[in-house]
Amino acid sequence: MQIYFEDVSIGDSLSDLYKHPTPRQLVMWAGASGEFSEMHYDKDFALKMGFPGIIVHGMLMASFLAQLITNWMGEWGILKRIKTSNRQFVLVNQDIFCKGKVKNKYEKEGENLVECEIWVENNLGERCVVGEAIVSLPTREKKLVLTKGR
Repeated sequence: MQIYFEDVSIGDSLSDLYKHPTPRQLVMWAGASGEFSEMHYDKDFALKMGFPGIIVHGMLMASFLAQLITNWMGEWGILKRIKTSNRQFVLVNQDIFCKGKVKNKYEKEGENLVECEIWVENNLGERCVVGEAIVSLPTREKKLVLTKGR
């Protein structure tokens, strides 16, 4: 479903995205990303390093936040920037919730931009990853012009 610039208000919440990273998902991510640090697949190594178990890749959680924002902006939105920062580790097989809200909206150089605060929460409500994203959204008027010839 497409969201339009006119429909967005500061303070609006993005629809939550639930995730439950599994060992299999971490293996698949490691293969795709080339990030093979042992703390992401070897429990004994993770324990030796002082973690309570296998740790989810920080960039995998960043990709979950990218999914959150691209799901929200719809097909006609354009992701202009995304930035994330890991605050606390997340363990494999732990429920996490990707969340966000609209911080600002404005027009700049002919684009309708929306700034969003985004984050990953664990099941205790602690923010493990925080970030921000900027998207360009279509207006209803421009959407009609773009699709008129289709």
